[in-house]
Amino acid sequence: MLSHFSETIKLEDPCNRGGHVEKSLRLHFTLCKSRAVVLLLFVALSLRAPFGAAQGLDPALLLRSATDTWPTYNGDYSGRRFSPLDQINASNIGSLTLAWIFPAHLGIKSTPLEVNGILYFTAPDNVWAVDARFGREIWHYERKSEGDHVGHRGLGMYKNWLYFTSPDAHMICLDAKDGTVRWNVELADPKLGYFSTMAPLVIRDHVIAGVSGDVTDVRGFLESLDPETGAIQWRWYTEPDPGQPGSETWPKDTDALLHGGGMTWMTGTYDPELNLLYWGTGNPNPVLVGEGREGDNLYTCSILALNPDTGKLAWYFQPSPHDVHDWDAVETPVLFDAEFKGKQRKLLAQASRNSFFFVLDRTNGQHLLTAPFIDQTWASGVDSHGRPIAKPEAAPSPDGALVEPSSDGGTNWMAPSYDPQTGLFYVNARRIFSIFYLTATGKAEGWGGRDRNLWANSTLRALDYRTGKVVWNHELGHGSTIAGILTTAGRLLFTADNSGNLLALDPATGKTLWHLNVGAQLIASPMTYQLDGRQYLIVPVQDNVYAFALPLPSQ
Repeated sequence: MLSHFSETIKLEDPCNRGGHVEKSLRLHFTLCKSRAVVLLLFVALSLRAPFGAAQGLDPALLLRSATDTWPTYNGDYSGRRFSPLDQINASNIGSLTLAWIFPAHLGIKSTPLEVNGILYFTAPDNVWAVDARFGREIWHYERKSEGDHVGHRGLGMYKNWLYFTSPDAHMICLDAKDGTVRWNVELADPKLGYFSTMAPLVIRDHVIAGVSGDVTDVRGFLESLDPETGAIQWRWYTEPDPGQPGSETWPKDTDALLHGGGMTWMTGTYDPELNLLYWGTGNPNPVLVGEGREGDNLYTCSILALNPDTGKLAWYFQPSPHDVHDWDAVETPVLFDAEFKGKQRKLLAQASRNSFFFVLDRTNGQHLLTAPFIDQTWASGVDSHGRPIAKPEAAPSPDGALVEPSSDGGTNWMAPSYDPQTGLFYVNARRIFSIFYLTATGKAEGWGGRDRNLWANSTLRALDYRTGKVVWNHELGHGSTIAGILTTAGRLLFTADNSGNLLALDPATGKTLWHLNVGAQLIASPMTYQLDGRQYLIVPVQDNVYAFALPLPSQ
């Protein structure tokens, strides 16, 4: 473009046209000065962030399906991970080509945001802004911290400000234009074992974030911060205070309730019409040990519906009462409207870590369906509330108990998807056996036991949300997958297998339509957007971010 611009100036230079010498020299000098100014301006702008960065995020885009913008962790509030884009589709997927690669040199579990032509993504202690068309770095922010660096999921955005959490349980606000820090607040004391890995969720003027931690017996919570200042607007603890509703599910006359875990690891979802925020909570503490915390242990291993303006609980559902296997219920609560038993309903579906698939009415939490989506050996059935009934012999013991799934779960944090075109729910699942041991003597704290995996393989399953039955199955190979899923209106499903293959499948049948060995395991979730009429597929693979697109038309 620069050479074309220079050639245009050259062709219009009066020195090449003849005429009066003095006049030509004056014109030449004037045009040369103008050309220099324009060229310097062009170069300066090319070294800065695109103009769109200054515009910030239009809040209306958070209420729409993601097309030219992917403004939040799941693309939109629903958690469906379905894109209405169809330029890349089942008929032309064989022509998909590499557009660019960005080397981050750190493992990327983050799903990038894309706003105004810029990608924003994270690793623990790090944030990048990258040109979404060409993969060129615009800025990089790094802040060294103490704490657990297990991984990081991504960012939230409000106007022209970015929000991310840190291994030392801080929330940091950056200016999206240049990565400078606006404010930095502590969510929780890292000396107590708190850290944070999740991508904040922005709802109007609320930045909502949670915390992580298993090594110490601390309470989980979810809180809302003021996007302008970082001040706390509300905080909701996952264990109630003594005397509050739910406290009766913990033993009386002990301090178990105030040390109960229930971390809020992952990003939730939101229904703007109902003004309800949906979030999953983690396991109770001490981990793998039920003695000393008899009862269901609310609100751990639960799906919550909260008012985002006040933090008040509207309803809850508990997939794993009195959990003793570390089966968090933090997997994405996916929202969609569809027919169920002849009635149109507002639904919430979760494929939970305990290997069961749950469908609820998200207006009130009414249980509609519970069904295993992968093999399990720990439950004998389902109670009248739709909760699995645990077998006593499946609890950890000093001699060990053989259980399927392991503490890693029949699935885990990786993104599922719901495709409204097929009406199917998709989840990457594991067949995984483990022996659960009790290791603590005396009063258990933190981890009171451990499990040891014996064998695992992985499969992608398409579920009928009306029945929970498996419609089709696509094997992913030996080991435990942590690849996420993306479906699109181009009748494609993107994910990866355990042999390093990026896959494009037919979402109606599971048939492989395209694959590429990228040489490493996918530890994140694909996303997509369209700019200047060209659709891009973004896939973080270990420490590189890959961008794929269809070939540009020949000039």
